[in-house]
Amino acid sequence: MWHDIRMLNATTNTLLGAVAVSVLASGIWWLSQRPMFTLRTIRIEAVGESALRHVNPSTVRATAVPRIKGNFFTANLETVRGAFEAVPWVRKASVRREWPNRLIVTVEEHLPLGTWGDAGKLVSVKGDVFTANLAEAEEDGELPEFSGPAGSEKEVVSRYRELADWFKSIRLVPDAVSLSDRYAWSVRLNNGMTVNLGREQTSAMLKERVDRFTGIYPQLAERLQKIDSVDMRYPNGLALKAEGLTLGKDKKPKR
Repeated sequence: MWHDIRMLNATTNTLLGAVAVSVLASGIWWLSQRPMFTLRTIRIEAVGESALRHVNPSTVRATAVPRIKGNFFTANLETVRGAFEAVPWVRKASVRREWPNRLIVTVEEHLPLGTWGDAGKLVSVKGDVFTANLAEAEEDGELPEFSGPAGSEKEVVSRYRELADWFKSIRLVPDAVSLSDRYAWSVRLNNGMTVNLGREQTSAMLKERVDRFTGIYPQLAERLQKIDSVDMRYPNGLALKAEGLTLGKDKKPKR
C-alpha cells in the first residue's frame, strides 16, 4: 500500500481535508459563541397594518421569553414560534432572524367574537376557541355567548352571523346562540327573549322558521309586554311564554 504513491496522496489529502473541515467547524463554532451574537432584541410586529391590542411586553416576558434558548445562530425558530403561540391572545406567529443579534416575531392576534361554553373560554371571529382574560376581551362591551358540541365552533360562529342578519328586520340582535348535543338551535335575543328553532332538517328550514317568527313578531310585541320564549318548531304555528301566558298548537313540535 505504502508503495502506491497515488493512494498515499489520496489518503493524505483526505486526512488534510478532514483536519481543515474540523478546524473550520471549530472556528465557526467559536465565532458563533461570541457575545456579539447573544440575542439582544426580540421585536414583535403585528400582521399587516393592524395594531396589537392584547399582546404586550409583560405577557411576552412571562410566557415566551423564558422558553427561548440559544443565540442568533443556535436559537431554534420553531421553538421560538411555539413559545409565542403559547402567549394568550396569539393565534399565529412567524419568526425570522435579523443580523446580528435580533429576532423578529410577526404575530396575529385572536379577535374575540364571544364566549364559548361554561369553561371561561373565548371564540374568535374565525371560530377558534382560545383562553384569555375575559375582562380584556370585553373592553369594548359585553360579548355574546356561544355553545355547542366539540368541533362545532366554526359552524356556530357562521350561524350567528346569519341569525344576526335574519333578525335585522325586527331590530333585534342575538345575545347568545346555542347548538345542543342533538344539533338543535336556539337563540337568545337582546330583549331577553329566547327563540327555539330546532334541528336543521333541510338547508332552508331555519331561515323559514326565522322568517315566520319575524313576520308575526310585531303583532305579538303590540299585545304582550314581555315575551320570555318562543318555540318555532311547530309546522304551522308557534308556542310562546309571556308573563304567565302560554299559547301554542296542540300538535307536538318538530325537532
